[in-house]
Amino acid sequence: MNRCCPLANVHIVLSHTTHPGNIGATARAMKTMGLSTLCLVNPKSFPNNEANVRASNARDILEQASVVSSLEEALHDTVLSIAMTARTRDLSNRILDARQAAKVLLEHASNAPVALIFGRESSGLTTAEISKCQLTVHIPTNPDYSSLNLAAAVQIMAYELRMALTETTLIAPQQPAYQLANFYEVELFYHHLEQAMIDSGFLDPRQPKRLMQRLRRMFARTQLEKEEVNILRGILSALEKHRST
Repeated sequence: MNRCCPLANVHIVLSHTTHPGNIGATARAMKTMGLSTLCLVNPKSFPNNEANVRASNARDILEQASVVSSLEEALHDTVLSIAMTARTRDLSNRILDARQAAKVLLEHASNAPVALIFGRESSGLTTAEISKCQLTVHIPTNPDYSSLNLAAAVQIMAYELRMALTETTLIAPQQPAYQLANFYEVELFYHHLEQAMIDSGFLDPRQPKRLMQRLRRMFARTQLEKEEVNILRGILSALEKHRST
């Protein structure tokens, strides 16, 4: 975690990128606006010379990029994750525009890592991937031709983050009165909750429908704190113990 500049805590995450040139162009878009942390989830081809060429003088971003096998791994220490989506979806999280999302990201990035996630060039993020995030961001485009290149979308968001930073009076970040739970802690709670519901008979794993997706969306709106997660898991553990006696 970097407590000097909020931009240093903003992680750009690309999930299952197909074209290496888009990775390089993303690095260039990031560096021009002062972003430096790039994470790649299962890229089709990386490292790749085309990525280096498209990055131009931002190859250092590529050299420092982390490559992981799952979105969970990419988000494990973040306290806020926002999914980029080209369309609104059923059961999606609260949708922000680019300017709103940039301000929210910077607000949280003053004290902890945050992530902005972009999906595949052809189909974007899956519903399952979006469910891992607390918020979504949508860039309005021409309805007659709404296809926005991946690197172009990154450039727009990087610009909005830069503008949000220039409009913010930078002061030394203060330790918040409470600590938000990170992605890993919240995911453990979700797994605990799901298992408890299965054990109690409330949730049928053979016909789960959208229960967990709805619960994820509900808790995402609350921005769970570490202490709140501990309380919720303590309640679940107490109920499990009572049921077994």
